[in-house]
Amino acid sequence: MVRTQIQLTEAQARDLKRVTVANGISMAEAIRQALDAYLGRQAGRGGDRKRELALQACGRFTAGARLATEHDAAFAEGDVP
Repeated sequence: MVRTQIQLTEAQARDLKRVTVANGISMAEAIRQALDAYLGRQAGRGGDRKRELALQACGRFTAGARLATEHDAAFAEGDVP
């Protein structure tokens, strides 16, 4: 890890603190997550992040083969967590 220092507005610091307490993470972790999300949206980087998130989702849903053909109904019925 690389140590860095940033300056936040009072509102940013307040909102960041609220989010970190609600999610049980450190301010540094929240900033890293926000930066990852921002960088993932930038040209040339989005594909890698999207692929990573898709791979993390593999196997987490219970609708099985039905999800491929009846996805709208599966989501509407709450068959997918």
